[in-house]
Amino acid sequence: MNIQIFGKSKCFDTKKAERYFKERRIKYQMIDVAKYGMSKGEYNSIKSAVGGYDNLVDKNCKLYEELFMAYLASSDAKEEKLLENPALFKTPIVRNGKKATVGYQPDIWKTWE
Repeated sequence: MNIQIFGKSKCFDTKKAERYFKERRIKYQMIDVAKYGMSKGEYNSIKSAVGGYDNLVDKNCKLYEELFMAYLASSDAKEEKLLENPALFKTPIVRNGKKATVGYQPDIWKTWE
């Protein structure tokens, strides 16, 4: 298993995900997505695993409103804005190779063990 957790330092669900893997002694790599962002390749891989752009964006985030994300015309423009402003991602995004989840999903992670 090669677990990566893309999360935010102040996100409670991210902390719960980290605790889940620590308790089971499963090694993981923690990436602060708000600080370091995500590469285009990682984004495309995760997007295909979780079912698209809409499942990755936190529409309740203040930044979502400030950037007028709902009013951007093309999906390419929305994805560019998302990659430029990684604080818009819903967290945690937990990735295991080609598989990925968004949010706290211990039932799915259990099947990966």
